[in-house]
Parts: sequence; structure tokens; C-alpha cells
Amino acid sequence: MDSLWIAATGARAILRRQDAITNNLANVDTFGYRAAQAQFRALPVYGEPLPSNAYVATQTDSTNFRQGPMIHTGRNLDVAVQGPGWIAVQAANGSTAYTRNGDLRISGNGLLTTSDGHPVLSQNGAPISLPQLQSIQIGVDGTISGVPAGSSPSSPVVLGRIQLVNPPSTQLQRGADGLFRDTQGPAQPDPAVQLASGVLEGSNVNPVQAMVQMLDNTRAFEMQTKLMQSVNQNQQAAMQLLNVA
Repeated sequence: MDSLWIAATGARAILRRQDAITNNLANVDTFGYRAAQAQFRALPVYGEPLPSNAYVATQTDSTNFRQGPMIHTGRNLDVAVQGPGWIAVQAANGSTAYTRNGDLRISGNGLLTTSDGHPVLSQNGAPISLPQLQSIQIGVDGTISGVPAGSSPSSPVVLGRIQLVNPPSTQLQRGADGLFRDTQGPAQPDPAVQLASGVLEGSNVNPVQAMVQMLDNTRAFEMQTKLMQSVNQNQQAAMQLLNVA
């Protein structure tokens, strides 16, 4: 029974890793996406008769924070964080969260949002509201300037500044909505974080590598299930011998 249980924990861990890779592949075209990495650890099986055996325990998924490729678009509302750092946004529950998705939009009511509808936060932590504009520019430091409708094109005004932060990656936790939170509380704005305008950061998922990992997982799962079948067959054979005896 111990061997069957150990093989079952291995099969369960492989399925969990496959789920993470499948989700990564589903987000290969999501701007600013950070690949998830399933984590496991080996725990000893205590007691007789197999004290040297170990089973697999699932841990919280980690994140690959490597920067994704930069895609030049030329669109004024497209921005990409250069190097480490995050754009502060408001999550659906009103809390502060962080994203690398710089595909920004202006909603019908004038809010600056990400492409998935999360309001972008200003330096004071409030959503950025914009008037009707003829043109808009976002500076390296996140400063938003533009020409309001009806004004002279030569008279741009400062309309706000995007909150840019850079908490330690060890403090960041991904939520079910794909946004990251600082486990130590909202981070303070970091003036060292800079944006590139007219650029978007792509997902850091390597689709070829992910497909290879999926194939490896399939083979490993087959091995675990065959081991489980062999253990079960051996147990049945042993029971038959005991019944004969």
C-alpha cells in the first residue's frame, strides 16, 4: 500500500505541473504575463518497513520573473516597464495590485485602465481620471501629459502620474485574477522604475519549451500509472497466494 500511495502522489504532482504549463501556454500572448512554475518537495515516509522511501508534496507555485520580449507598437498609450518594477492598479475588490501589462486604455468615463479593465493608480493611490483629450503622452517616469479637447496643441498639461513600484519578488504573490500583491502591504512608489512609451512587454513564456515540458510530463505520468498498476497486480497476486495457503 505504501508503494501505491507514493506512486499516486507522484502522479498527482505531475498533473499539477501539467496544469501550470497549460495555463502558461494559454497566456503566451498575454502582455506582461509571468510564467508560473509548479513546485514540489520530497517528504520521508515515517515508520516501518520502508523508512527510506519518500512521497511528493505540492507547494505553492512560484513565478518566473524574467522579463519578456519588448514589442514596439508606436501607440502612445502602450507602455512597458524597463527592467524590474510594476504598474500599480486597482483590483476588482478595491485593493492595490500590480501588473506588467502596459496595454492601457481610456474607459468611457475617463478612467485610465489596463486592457483587462483594471484602473491604473496614481502616486496617491487613487484611480487616474482623464478629461477628453486631443493627444496624450506618457513619460519615462509615468507622468501623463496631454492636450485637452478644445485647447491649443502647443499647450500640453500634466494630468497625473502612474504609480510605479518595485517590491522584492519574494514578497509578491499571484492572485486568481492574474494580478500580483505585496504580502507585506502596498509598496511605496519607486522613482527608479522607468517606462518605455510605444512599447509593450510580451509574455515570458517560451512556447516551445512549454510544449517539450508537456510531453515530458505525459511520459512521466504514464510511468507513474504503470507503476500503480504493477503494484496493484502484485498485491492481488499476493492475496491469491495467501488464500491458497
